[in-house]
Amino acid sequence: MSTQQNNSLTDIPFWQAVRFWLKLGFISFGGPAGQIAIMHDELVSRRRWISDKRFLHALNYTMVLPGPEAQQLATYIGWLMHGVRGGVIAGLLFVLPSFFILGSLAWLYLVFGNVPLVQGVIYGIKPAVTAIVLFAAYRIGRKALKNSLHWTLAVLAFIAIMFVGIPFPYIVLLAGITGFLAHKMLPGVFSRTDHGRASVGNSVTDAIIGDLTPSPAHALFSWPKTIGLICFCAGIWITLMLFLSLQYGWEGSLTRMGWFFTKAAMVTFGGAYAVLPYVYQGGVETYGWLTGPQMIDGLALGETTPGPLIMVVTFVGYVGGWTTGVAGIESTTVSAWLGAAVATLFTFLPSFLFILAGGPAVESTRGDLKFAAPLSAITAAVVGVILNLAVFFALHVLWPSGTTGKFEWPALVIGALAFIALWRFKINVIPVILVSAIAGIVLQLNPISFVS
Repeated sequence: MSTQQNNSLTDIPFWQAVRFWLKLGFISFGGPAGQIAIMHDELVSRRRWISDKRFLHALNYTMVLPGPEAQQLATYIGWLMHGVRGGVIAGLLFVLPSFFILGSLAWLYLVFGNVPLVQGVIYGIKPAVTAIVLFAAYRIGRKALKNSLHWTLAVLAFIAIMFVGIPFPYIVLLAGITGFLAHKMLPGVFSRTDHGRASVGNSVTDAIIGDLTPSPAHALFSWPKTIGLICFCAGIWITLMLFLSLQYGWEGSLTRMGWFFTKAAMVTFGGAYAVLPYVYQGGVETYGWLTGPQMIDGLALGETTPGPLIMVVTFVGYVGGWTTGVAGIESTTVSAWLGAAVATLFTFLPSFLFILAGGPAVESTRGDLKFAAPLSAITAAVVGVILNLAVFFALHVLWPSGTTGKFEWPALVIGALAFIALWRFKINVIPVILVSAIAGIVLQLNPISFVS
């Protein structure tokens, strides 16, 4: 009998899957595209745990959700293989290595940030990160801006967040409404896109979870089970928020972090680059947990660690906890780790809810999701938002003392070369960052350098 017709999903040993998810947490470099490619190569091509069609079905669902699609994809596949425990373990192990690595780097940054060597590394990485963000806007825009309405939405989103200061969630909401109305009133304006289909490879027909494999019992849709999962996740959120508010007060920094990063998790359409302006608005301008330059430094560190880029919230929470001293002025490090834990937990909790509660409905239909028009409009607006982020970074990197201060020509050269490497020569992000860091060290330690 073909494995496609076999419903024995226990053929995938649970602890073997756990070891794979742990390994993935340490090697998931390269952003969402790289992480998805790694999972496809390992799960579809090498291990043959899941077929290409089932993999893409899960991927297309995560693409229309807010949150980090690669982490949600790992959660979905883990859930499909081994139920709720499999999904939770896959999702957690995807982010835990990055959490501890980035938290440790944040500690080094705060304690030794004034050391010339560290300053040189950061000096070189900052323009490279600016180039990476600009390249992200170009890459997404090339695929998303397919007609005049898309271009209009992108331009309006850029103006709205850059010059008017409209919060990112409202831009997402308005873009989605525009897409829905345009789809109804102007049929044909939006066309469905095959997110992620072009780069993930050929179908595998002899996978354990094949195209014809029936959904396991735990993946069958049930209203009582779905409502139960929603109530369970909501109960965790309410319990944590009550604890934080009782322990630190509703105006306490950790309580505010819990509420803020919950909202951030609900608007992360278009990936981490799209939500970073919202995190900046809250973390820097509204609450003052960190400064603008520190935000750029955090993104630079986040680019060098495994895991989803949205893990930069760990850095924001760490610095915020360090700055506010929530555990007492003599427990700065404890405060920092508490901030990092709260920011990370509340950012990822909704992702588990979306997958564990929504997965059975997706498995039961296995049809096309009817989110194409709003998603297309949101993605177009996201291009403008990302471009705004690139401009914001460029201003702070090239004029660190303000536009009336000294212009950093070395930073411009590093950034320009980094963009050319990404765009023209298709070099991976990690080598670009490493070479940029080395260039920053050379400039910082060279006595004749004119780096300020």
